[in-house]
Amino acid sequence: MADRPQPPEVDRAAASRRAVEARRARAGLKRDVAMRVISPQELLRRALADPTSAAGAMRVTDFLTAIPAIGENKRDRILADLDISPVKRLGGLGSRQRLALQAFLDERLPEPRPRAGRSRLLVLAGPTAVGKGTVAAHIRDNHPEILLSVSATTRAPRPGEVDGEHYYFVDDAEFDRLVAEDELLEWATVHNRHRYGTPKAPIEAALGAGRTVLLEIDLQGARQVRAAAPDATLVFLLPPSWDELVQRLVGRGTEDAEERARRLRTARVELASQNEFDYRIVNDTVARAAAEVAALAD
Repeated sequence: MADRPQPPEVDRAAASRRAVEARRARAGLKRDVAMRVISPQELLRRALADPTSAAGAMRVTDFLTAIPAIGENKRDRILADLDISPVKRLGGLGSRQRLALQAFLDERLPEPRPRAGRSRLLVLAGPTAVGKGTVAAHIRDNHPEILLSVSATTRAPRPGEVDGEHYYFVDDAEFDRLVAEDELLEWATVHNRHRYGTPKAPIEAALGAGRTVLLEIDLQGARQVRAAAPDATLVFLLPPSWDELVQRLVGRGTEDAEERARRLRTARVELASQNEFDYRIVNDTVARAAAEVAALAD
């Protein structure tokens, strides 16, 4: 019998590169689910929309173990309960299996639903290095109808930051006075180091004049605003992927290695809180993310 012809070397090399890229893409998606950058439902939607994509090619076993708190034993019990073979890929699930898996996810890991109605008080929060400040600045520059609140902070200015425009830079004694005299809508200690807070007076004046106000604050502050102003609209800004968030933090070069590690630990905790928010917006491009936030204004 004649030997089967082998593909040219260049074809084998190209196929090998594609296989490596596909594995990396699937690994990236698993990290995104594990870090809660995307929900399991979102990954399943991508798989069903395009079975040939990285999401569609992911085995259901890898998909389930990427979800926090699901180990191999629990995964196997879930697959048995749902009558799904462990060799199945997400894009190859049958209609009954899709519905069963979707129902399981919605019951165990429900996605947040936006509340009815909107408020003229918008709160933008998200994990460290996601680009909250850049998106907020774009809104300030392109949507003059929205007032961007300026926070007070005890940290030192970064290069290019201007007092009164980016932040009110104050010392600890002045921040203590603002807290003691109830002049802050919210305040928090961030990364166990510096304090940030939102002065009340400018916000109350703007809302009283009928303007929309945008607060760009951290998770602790967003929770305080929700408690103080339950009708506020809370928006969580997400990175396109966990790898992109890491790259943004490393790339901006404003923190040393110890601080970067601390911020990444904090980011993992912050990402886990996104279901507390009314809306989630991905910051893949600043202009698009800013437009989506601005569109939520009442």
